[in-house]
Amino acid sequence: MVHGQGYLDRSLSEQEVREIMSAGLAPADLAGKRVLVIIPDSTRSGPVPLMFRLFHEILGAEVAALDYLIALGTHQPMSEDAIHKLLGVTPAQMAGEYANVRVFNHDWQNPDTFISLGVIPATELEELSEGRFSMDVPVQINRLVHDYDHLIVCGPVFPHEVAGFSGGNKYFFPGISGPELINVTHWLGAVITSYKIIGTAHTPVRAIIDRAAAFIDRPKWLTAMVVQGDDLHGLYVGPIAETWPAAVALSSQLNILWVDHPYRQVLSVMPHLYDDIWTAAKGMYKLDPVIADGGEVIIYAPHITEISYSHGRILDEVGYHVRDYFLKQWDRFKDTPWGVMAHSTHLRGMGTYENGVEHPRIQVTLATGIPEERCRRLNLGYRDPATINPQDWAGREDEGILLVPHAGEMLYRLKS
Repeated sequence: MVHGQGYLDRSLSEQEVREIMSAGLAPADLAGKRVLVIIPDSTRSGPVPLMFRLFHEILGAEVAALDYLIALGTHQPMSEDAIHKLLGVTPAQMAGEYANVRVFNHDWQNPDTFISLGVIPATELEELSEGRFSMDVPVQINRLVHDYDHLIVCGPVFPHEVAGFSGGNKYFFPGISGPELINVTHWLGAVITSYKIIGTAHTPVRAIIDRAAAFIDRPKWLTAMVVQGDDLHGLYVGPIAETWPAAVALSSQLNILWVDHPYRQVLSVMPHLYDDIWTAAKGMYKLDPVIADGGEVIIYAPHITEISYSHGRILDEVGYHVRDYFLKQWDRFKDTPWGVMAHSTHLRGMGTYENGVEHPRIQVTLATGIPEERCRRLNLGYRDPATINPQDWAGREDEGILLVPHAGEMLYRLKS
């Protein structure tokens, strides 16, 4: 049974959140159990400090352990100071009232992090991917899951460029998974294209994620947040299979903005939530559907000076290209990490590659702290951010120009 409620026109009060969590967690029967809560890193919005405090208030006295694992995927590990900020606590509080709480970064770069749960066989993967892929895929996950009796995913649900919508079992795969599942799911999403998959609840990528999660032999609960910024509009608590769809139903109304016509130019102003293009690329993904053919999206983020802290070296080698650039030169690129190629195509968008010539649907331009020479080498446009005043872009929709002042989470779609 799912406990929860959500609203389009208002956020939940703390008392409402407390009541939903208390009622939703009660059937899990967690007294005396070791509980691991899997949470997002700082590249996701949401009232994580409130959730952290209420988990401790509701469960702290009755469980044998209440620890946290940050679902980094392949993002950079968080520092102790950054973790404190994420949880909304001081060092003194962590040493005092939360002294028994442990918080772990997912150590994805260390092979010893993982245990093997089994294999998705080629025949099953072919069915799940609707005939696109056929190979055996090992299912590996952070070994910490076997140190606990009960797993709780706590994170927001948004339209997502790879899976359709984020949240739910995605916090296991790719959140704390081994590289094989990450590469297969991300490249599958790229083959289908973000343009087609984003904002769709049931996708082949989600089907593979859910199948992999079925290998985990621990109870899996979800506290799914539906947010705009840090405003919590909806909260749903219960078993993942029942709870995630309820959150998607609200997110599909709250986090998708329908517009009447496409725009020839979009300025995506990226918040400091994103500190490299690997994460700030959402300023492209979420706007791609409403950019006219031949149009331009400008990712405006003067504070960003790096393409990817985790994968920048590989991206410098391959650059940003449309999907068919890779597919039609597969022997050349097949050994490149598929997850990195997926990011490359997602940012570059739809397009063609014929007779050695690439034709992207739209232009992608960076107005960041990344030098022009590097942008050009990566096959991206460049604008000096000092030449852009976002206020000058406001109120120009009739000219085909759109300003998105806090880009990255709202998905824009055309009404027709």
